[in-house]
Amino acid sequence: MTSPPRDTTRGLVRVSATDPTTTAEKVISILKDDGAVVIRHLIPSAAAHQIHLDLKPHFTSDAGDQSGFFPSTTRRATGLLSISPGCVDLALHPLFNAVAEHFLTDTFTYFVGQTKHTSVSKPQISSTVAFQVNPGGKQQGLHRDEIDYHIRHGLDRPMLIGCVTAVTKTTKENGATIVIPGSHRWDDERVPLDEEAVPAELEPGDACLFLGGTYHAGGGNVTTDQARETVGIFLCKGMYRQVENQYFMVPPEKAKELPVKAQRLLGYGMSPPFCGFVQYKDPMQLFFGVVDEETVVL
Repeated sequence: MTSPPRDTTRGLVRVSATDPTTTAEKVISILKDDGAVVIRHLIPSAAAHQIHLDLKPHFTSDAGDQSGFFPSTTRRATGLLSISPGCVDLALHPLFNAVAEHFLTDTFTYFVGQTKHTSVSKPQISSTVAFQVNPGGKQQGLHRDEIDYHIRHGLDRPMLIGCVTAVTKTTKENGATIVIPGSHRWDDERVPLDEEAVPAELEPGDACLFLGGTYHAGGGNVTTDQARETVGIFLCKGMYRQVENQYFMVPPEKAKELPVKAQRLLGYGMSPPFCGFVQYKDPMQLFFGVVDEETVVL
């Protein structure tokens, strides 16, 4: 498949969740065309402010990124559904869920013997991460979130959708997420260029939805006195997980008595680049103190 011609003039379509014409079908149509959309007023500004307050101690305690994927000045918070009730409400937002179910629900028909069966797999949370981009933070490298799952062009896309909601005002100057509209339709050999990206500027409570194959990045914060904070809820196809849940069958207190290779076979190791992290650390190091050539440094 030939990639579409480069277009550096396209901006992001903006709709409002409070507008009755902003239906799931409308948002789905925009995402199919552009791979991203800004939804204004997805949650009330008061709800966004409460999430901002809930996240404050978690940003303060984060030591920052060691891998270089995030700027050294960026602070992160993870496990958001256990941190803030507002993040639970955000993850369950009816518009977001309706859009996610359209793209990520998988229906599969198969035979067992001579009987045909059909199974439906619903979306699940892939990760929940909040970011505080502080003054002086450099722009992140443009990337697709599907890299975590080694998704290749033309093979079962999309399999992930992100919802990044502002809990403080986000502007081009203070590091708003930048997005390349239409890049979800590019082949895997096409290189993303910074000049093709546009900022998703948001007021508190606004959100940017994007497909996992859309190139995007955290913007650079060129201000001296503004931090931008966003909450990301990322959903993926529900069958991308172990058939037998090893973390309940062999929890960490039992797994720590096993050989390192067995721990990794159980799923405690990471799949690079980022799949399987806990608090942005490799669980092998975090839980078992294992640091070897397979340990992923984040």
